[in-house]
Amino acid sequence: MKLSEIKHHLKNLKTIGFQLPNGELVPAHFHVTEVGRITKDFIDCGGKVRTETVINFQLWEENDYDHRLHPEKLVKIIELSERIFKFDDLEIEVEYQGKETIGKYNLDFDGKNFLLTSKITACLALDACGIPEAKPKVKLAEIQSSCCSPSSGCC
Repeated sequence: MKLSEIKHHLKNLKTIGFQLPNGELVPAHFHVTEVGRITKDFIDCGGKVRTETVINFQLWEENDYDHRLHPEKLVKIIELSERIFKFDDLEIEVEYQGKETIGKYNLDFDGKNFLLTSKITACLALDACGIPEAKPKVKLAEIQSSCCSPSSGCC
């Protein structure tokens, strides 16, 4: 989800909910403690120089039940960040403290809640790494042959 999309969704909501990939909701008393831009410069395993930039939201929760974040307040935080940091309309990445470590998630929306969706890693240079392309698996029973059939007696 891009920054413009979350602002659009927030303007139509009365409350904000974030749902984890396992279906659990982030407790309603969460805070967005950071809105920022993260740029990662790196070299992939094929030697190509790459840059990735995302808008980062950090969710945090504590036993503060009296200061819940409302949609209009988060829009103001986002708009202030845009003015100060001159954000482009980039994809959003969300950090959330799990039981053992901070998790990083992509963001989606189901019409009611923002969905924290799992991120995955991948090799960006498969051709340079020497990793063969996956061959499609085919069941022999599904192969149609015009030369003979099992009941023809030719096999």
